[in-house]
Amino acid sequence: MAKTKAADVEALVRPDVVTMDPYAPVYPFDVIASRLGLEESELVKLDANENPYGPPPAAKEALAVLRYPHIYPDPQSRALRAALAEFTRLPAENLLAGAGADELIDLVMRLFIEPGDVVVNCPPTFGMYAFDAAIAGAELVSVRRRPDFSVDADGVEQAVRKRGAKLLFLACPNNPDGGWLPDEDLERFVGLPVIVVLDEAYVEFAGVERSRIRRVLEHDNLIVLRSFSKWAGLAGLRVGFGGFPSLLLPHLWKIKQPYNVSIAAAQAAIAVLKDPAYLEGHIERMVAERERLTDLLSGVSYLRPYPSQSTFVLCKVVGRNASELKLALEGEGILIRYFDKPGLDDHVRFSVGRPDQTDRLLQALRRV
Repeated sequence: MAKTKAADVEALVRPDVVTMDPYAPVYPFDVIASRLGLEESELVKLDANENPYGPPPAAKEALAVLRYPHIYPDPQSRALRAALAEFTRLPAENLLAGAGADELIDLVMRLFIEPGDVVVNCPPTFGMYAFDAAIAGAELVSVRRRPDFSVDADGVEQAVRKRGAKLLFLACPNNPDGGWLPDEDLERFVGLPVIVVLDEAYVEFAGVERSRIRRVLEHDNLIVLRSFSKWAGLAGLRVGFGGFPSLLLPHLWKIKQPYNVSIAAAQAAIAVLKDPAYLEGHIERMVAERERLTDLLSGVSYLRPYPSQSTFVLCKVVGRNASELKLALEGEGILIRYFDKPGLDDHVRFSVGRPDQTDRLLQALRRV
């Protein structure tokens, strides 16, 4: 039997996938250390907004005594959703758990988007919205943020109404600048004929009581996503959740993967929710360190930090090349984020680390 030629096989791939750009992820300690020729212990990782303190001991203990890891997990994540209902004061019937908030973004795209449908995005912002829109074959309409990274509300409304958009994605606090979406803007957007997806991956660092997740009970076109990756230190386990209007969840249950949240992720997340006080201490420390980091970066002659309500600080780089600064710090074993995108190509982002990591960062910034 003749082997199919590689060229023939590639011709079967969707043309839009052939030409699309891949997502640019960050990499774990071992991969980066190997590439730089350093020990993992020599790295200061401030490039992915991970919690530098890790998960609480209760989560580690839950992982050590997993029951039935050889059995498929509950496809409805009922125990986790019950714990989330108590935590959020939102009915379990309005909650859906996922393999990180990223999976839920993809599920929302699958639920609403057919090829050619319009998705409104507000860059600079989290790159997964544009990435998943491309996979879904959507037409992405970008309404760029103002110079201070606030949302152009007039531009968003015009784009939604004129283009007949199905989805509008907004991060609050926004990534990469850490800015907050005002209540009046959110209320304006949920009054439009569009599904509003509010991504609250970092809301705990702005004050968890400010979360709008309970507003999904008031608006049939509002979805609010949350994550355990940042505040709970479970980025490696991939677990997130979302609050959804009652009308939408029956359809989401149809299309999600049956066993999307692993037993390990679910048990660790439940353990976190049973011990919120432990993580409240970490959040307070990280917020205090964010303010300290912002003040220290303000004293670096070539950096202009933006105010942040998240777990990172975005800085404009003045008088030197931002990409070269990122590489220079990498040579010192310090990893930060650089975005080679319009509006961000002269910026770098620093995740909030422990005080000793901030001190080492500042020493390196003076050296380079």
